Amino acid sequence: MAVSAFSEAGKPGRGRRIILWRHGQTSWNVERRFQGTTDVDLTETGVAQARRAARLLASLKPDAIVASDLRRAALTAAELATLTGLDVTHDEALRETYAGVWQGLTHEEIIARHGEEYDAWKRGEPVRRGGGELETEVADRAAPVVLRHAEKLPEGGTLVVASHGGTIRTTIGRLLGLDPHNWESLGGLSNCCWSVLGEGARGWRLLEHNAGTLPEPVLGDDD
Repeated sequence: MAVSAFSEAGKPGRGRRIILWRHGQTSWNVERRFQGTTDVDLTETGVAQARRAARLLASLKPDAIVASDLRRAALTAAELATLTGLDVTHDEALRETYAGVWQGLTHEEIIARHGEEYDAWKRGEPVRRGGGELETEVADRAAPVVLRHAEKLPEGGTLVVASHGGTIRTTIGRLLGLDPHNWESLGGLSNCCWSVLGEGARGWRLLEHNAGTLPEPVLGDDD
């Protein structure tokens, strides 16, 4: 899919690319337990997912890797670093949304204990889930980090960002200039899948979303 949008920071014509890569599976993912900023390790399946995805992403010859400092994202990024020889820059600004008392609760427990708050969030209202961060605050801290590293890329260069589902969605929404109310429409990312932003004549465009295979060129009238 391709969605065109303006970006204040994008410089037309340089053809840079940002790959936003969600971490591999954790035990809390399997249990549908809200992780937030809790530092949870990858499962064996998650490590295998990271290794498989890293082999694919390495073939794109990325120029830089930046990652959340939480272990699940850092370990995912490390698999790509091993294959490419690149150093990983870790930044706590790329952590998942802090969600206060929601963290550690299962999906069912959140609905049972904080149903009104959950429903308001799903309606697109600005909600501090569990007393934590607003989605716009997550974008405020994460998007500038991604843009700062993207600005350092050479013409046609690729940046890989290993982060978390919620943080990636809000960052994409911010970079595409979407209204925060509509960020949820982007949908979630599966473990170790990624989204690709490309720089075009009018700024950043969403080229791939929730992908698990290498990006394919768009062949047709909208390329």
